[in-house]
Amino acid sequence: MKKCSNWISNHSFFIVMISCFLLVPALFGYLNTKINYDILSYLPKDIETMKGQNILTEEFGIGAFSFVFTDEINNYNLIKIEKQIKKIEGVNQVLSIADLTDQAIPLEILPKEILEKAIKENQTVIFVTFQNAISDSTTVEAIQELRKVMDDASKVSGMTSMILDTMNISKEEMNAYILLSVLFCFFVLIFATDSYLIPIFLLGNIGFAILYNMGSNIFLGQISYITQAITAVLQLGVTMDFSIFLYHKYEQQKETEKNKKRAMSYAISETFQSVIGSSLTTIAGFLALCAMSLTLGTDIGIVMAKGVIWGLICVLTLFPALLLVFDSWIEKTKHNIFFPKFNKIQKKVAQHHKLILILFIILAIPACYGNHYVEVYYKLDESLPENLPSRIANKTLAESFNIISPEIILINNKLQSKQLNQLIEEIKNLNGVDFVLSKSEIEKRGIPIEILPNEIRKVLENETYQLLFVNSIYEIASNELNDQIGALNYLVKKYDPQAIIAGEGALTKDLVEIADHDFLMVNYFSIAIIFILMLCVLKSFSLPIILVIVIEFAIFSNMAIAYFSGTTLPFIASIVVGTIQLGATIDYAILMSTTYLEERKKDTKEKAIQKTLEKTIPSIIVSALCFFAATFGVAMYSQIDMIGSICDLLSRGALISMITVSFLLPAALLQCDKIIIKTTYGMKEGKQ
Repeated sequence: MKKCSNWISNHSFFIVMISCFLLVPALFGYLNTKINYDILSYLPKDIETMKGQNILTEEFGIGAFSFVFTDEINNYNLIKIEKQIKKIEGVNQVLSIADLTDQAIPLEILPKEILEKAIKENQTVIFVTFQNAISDSTTVEAIQELRKVMDDASKVSGMTSMILDTMNISKEEMNAYILLSVLFCFFVLIFATDSYLIPIFLLGNIGFAILYNMGSNIFLGQISYITQAITAVLQLGVTMDFSIFLYHKYEQQKETEKNKKRAMSYAISETFQSVIGSSLTTIAGFLALCAMSLTLGTDIGIVMAKGVIWGLICVLTLFPALLLVFDSWIEKTKHNIFFPKFNKIQKKVAQHHKLILILFIILAIPACYGNHYVEVYYKLDESLPENLPSRIANKTLAESFNIISPEIILINNKLQSKQLNQLIEEIKNLNGVDFVLSKSEIEKRGIPIEILPNEIRKVLENETYQLLFVNSIYEIASNELNDQIGALNYLVKKYDPQAIIAGEGALTKDLVEIADHDFLMVNYFSIAIIFILMLCVLKSFSLPIILVIVIEFAIFSNMAIAYFSGTTLPFIASIVVGTIQLGATIDYAILMSTTYLEERKKDTKEKAIQKTLEKTIPSIIVSALCFFAATFGVAMYSQIDMIGSICDLLSRGALISMITVSFLLPAALLQCDKIIIKTTYGMKEGKQ
């Protein structure tokens, strides 16, 4: 590392130039990385509902569908609207009541269920199908054009309509997320550093790392909008302390070493040795998200792990180069550090460590309870504002036409008519089902399937499958709908073992089950991998256990606050926040523990903990406040609850971890001192 440090110190201007040049491909990669706004597309490809979606797309041309409302009830005008919609690229079929009555089929002989779903209160529903998948760019653009044709965006419902609204808000807010994070961090850094220019270089250095990371995402093909929204703010919050550590080391070396390049070379080597362990635990925490079956976790985990690596690279190369190139400017803008030193904490913690332990043990009871019972929601549009066009359209669809959770059943087209009719009757008897549409139901009304328009027949059957359209009055992601889909699945499998239930309700049911499994898997995996890494870093068996317990207490407390405040969290927040908080804030605990071990070799445990707190508390507070600052503004500003809740939990989690590490960990170190000495390599000679 010494040779690398020397080379970096001697080629500072060259490194700055190369870093600026590399922004060009980074910006190209950033601008050309596709953003995925469909959370359901991250479900495992091999589950039955996803296979059903693929069959609907490939064999029926129903990659997505939308119910569109119009005030027109005149057949002639309805047909004109349909023709306009059919001209939109990506649209497959367009169906309304006009397509039936235009074929000389009297309204009177149509099933009452069809009429109620097709026309009501001077409004007519037009059913539009799209050739490509829900989140495909062609489908999204088709929805945009469809909104223009209808001259009212709130008259176009469906999943793609919701995705379009999510995309629009996310794009509008993205720059504000970064701006708020930078401003809040700048405010913290002005107080925590001794130069007015240093915060600019600190933020600029991490800005380069963020752009390199976002640009390299092009090799992944695409990332989710959640990943795009939180990556920059998390990378800013998590890697800031690496840069601060290097700056402090450099300033310390300059006091004894007149040659600035040699001072920087030493600072780079020291920084690498000091932060490599903590950066590995942070990377491991993010990579633990890859254990999720929902591949959104892999998406976030890989991008954030890359972000830490890019941050470390820039801290060891670009940031030292900036400090050397602009050293004279930095010296001219020096000021006194405005940050308090918190000198009183050391003595109080040492004197009252048993009382602190008892207090935290008492607090652990409501923390565990709240963490276990915190409520989450899975209905994706609940994370969006209620005044968005897609939510208004879905609400109109539910209130006016009672179409709440339409599902599609793919069943063998060779199934005997008698069995099919029995199945449909059993489906109709299920609680919450108010409508079933199939070719057999139409034929029962004396309408031969042959006289129906070709577009309608294509929607109802092909050579392999026939489709049953089932409408439920239960809300998406509700326990009632999930139970109903379970009962529905049992019924259709009884008649056709190869039958598949597709649709948003079935996909969301799978999402609920997979998310519950992922929550446990990610927590266990993150704890296990970080525990193993800490065994290697700390060379202790007892310390990793203590550190994990301390941070897990902070995580439980964070989630418990959501429970006791009556906050319902989006499901993804409950899964990823614990892992991110563990990976990002375990560094605070590692810093304190390693410092304590060093001091404990020289002195008694009481004096060792006081010196440890004196050395580490300022760094922990600055690091936690930077993490808080990077996420707090986004939490307050974002209209997308999926993003806002994650940032809210992380900003609060940073402060809780800071408090827990500052008080609970020192108390635990004092109380478990004998065990730590006996189970830590090289500590048997600890001073008594």
